[in-house]
Amino acid sequence: MEALPRETIVDVLEDRLREDILNGRHPTGSYLPPERQLADGYGVTRTTLKHAFGRLVQAGLLETRHGVGTRVRDYARLGGADLLPMLVRHDARWVREVFEVRRGVGTLIAEQAASRATPAQHDELRALLEAVRQAEGTDAVQLADVEVHRALARATGNRVYVLLTNTLFNAYLPVRAALSGPFTDPAAAHARLAPVVEAVIAGDARRAHTAADAYLEATERIMLEDLA
Repeated sequence: MEALPRETIVDVLEDRLREDILNGRHPTGSYLPPERQLADGYGVTRTTLKHAFGRLVQAGLLETRHGVGTRVRDYARLGGADLLPMLVRHDARWVREVFEVRRGVGTLIAEQAASRATPAQHDELRALLEAVRQAEGTDAVQLADVEVHRALARATGNRVYVLLTNTLFNAYLPVRAALSGPFTDPAAAHARLAPVVEAVIAGDARRAHTAADAYLEATERIMLEDLA
């Protein structure tokens, strides 16, 4: 068994500050109150506050200028896709937008993989697809399914597709328990994904695009029903 992580006061403060920023309590472009005042308001030490600030600066929500103060960054204009996991946890409505991009990118990846995949990558895809069927438990099926998509992205030979795939999965894997519907039955999950892999191995780009679109539409519909 894996030990559960222990939440520290810095973790709690980071979550609280993040929610206050995303909820508009600290508006975009505004400077946060002085550190001493903010620390007193949250009931923490300034050291704890600095640690939480550091995490939120790294996440792209804050920017600190020495001698000036700490300002809420315009993450909607300046932020990158690395913010998506945080935004999805904050507001489930982001999931629909992630799925829209997932579908557009996923069909292109399947199409490109069909044109570019090597025989060795075909073998890898066969093995990973079979791992979906053999997986035990919903979480294991879902993670096995993810690995097939990572392999499809690698098969395009385009590293940007690989990074985009990682970004999209990073956005919703932290909340995957709420999106487990398509993966409760290993055989059904395998059957949905198999036409994509078969088309890629056959080198049929048009069929791969169509199969990927059908797979992504079906799994998206089931996952959104779960959320509803």
